[in-house]
Amino acid sequence: MFERVLLVKFFALFFFVSPLVNAKNFQFTAIGDTSYISASQLDQLVERINHEPTRFTIHVGDIKSGSTLCSDEMFARVYSQFMTFDKPLIYTPGDNEWTDCHRKNNGPYDPIERLKKIRGLFFSSDQSLGRQPLTLEQQSAQAAFRNFPENRRWAVENISFATIHMVGSNNNDQPELPSSSEFKLRNEANIAWMKEVFAKARKQNHKAIVFAMQADTFYDSSKLPESGFVDWLAAFQQEISSWKKPVLLIQGDSHVFKVDRPLASKGPDLDVVQRLVVPGAQLTDAVVIEVDPESTTQIFTIRRLLN
Repeated sequence: MFERVLLVKFFALFFFVSPLVNAKNFQFTAIGDTSYISASQLDQLVERINHEPTRFTIHVGDIKSGSTLCSDEMFARVYSQFMTFDKPLIYTPGDNEWTDCHRKNNGPYDPIERLKKIRGLFFSSDQSLGRQPLTLEQQSAQAAFRNFPENRRWAVENISFATIHMVGSNNNDQPELPSSSEFKLRNEANIAWMKEVFAKARKQNHKAIVFAMQADTFYDSSKLPESGFVDWLAAFQQEISSWKKPVLLIQGDSHVFKVDRPLASKGPDLDVVQRLVVPGAQLTDAVVIEVDPESTTQIFTIRRLLN
């Protein structure tokens, strides 16, 4: 009888008092630039992610390579693959699937028409993709930004998450192309959405913010930012200066896995920004981000899934 009482007390102490496990900890996965691998390789990557205890996956765009057709059939195939994720899949567009579709080897197609097709297929409701969809806030719910359903946000354990539709090819700020006519309004929408995410995170006293986008806005740190990113980065730095909490930027486009703090040299309050570039192109891999919302030193821990 005495041994039984001791055993009960042991289990009670272990399960209810032990500080070793923080119930608020979670992990999510980030992928992008998956267009350069075969459909079967992407299927295998999805299957591998499905075996992870991940809360959701973010795809930062480029669902096709820059030299393949921007066809309806290709969009439909990728959509079907996205729906095989067991957990929510949140996608933000890349330049290969619309900005660059004017290229002859891409069809050619009208980039504006392709963007409209992507919005209608992948962003037709406030639900994420995947077998267990997540309800997301959409910028298009606001009358002034009704044409931007791809900008989305959600929150998990006092961490804010948001997608921003910024793409490579200078964010489509390309005056030589007729399709660049869309840039101004999308750029204004992106800046407004980013500011709103910060405002809501402040109001709810969130611990950190995660932004996901396709463009590598710091592709060459030795040069000034390209014109298509200047306004957004200036507004972003202004928000960061008053935020003073961790921010994780998830980006793609340049294909090489990288974790850095690209704004650390720009000002004393800007080193809170950590940037992750996901591996892409021929690198068939994903990145796992482990989140400890209660940490006072390191909220985000980043590792490659396969390598």
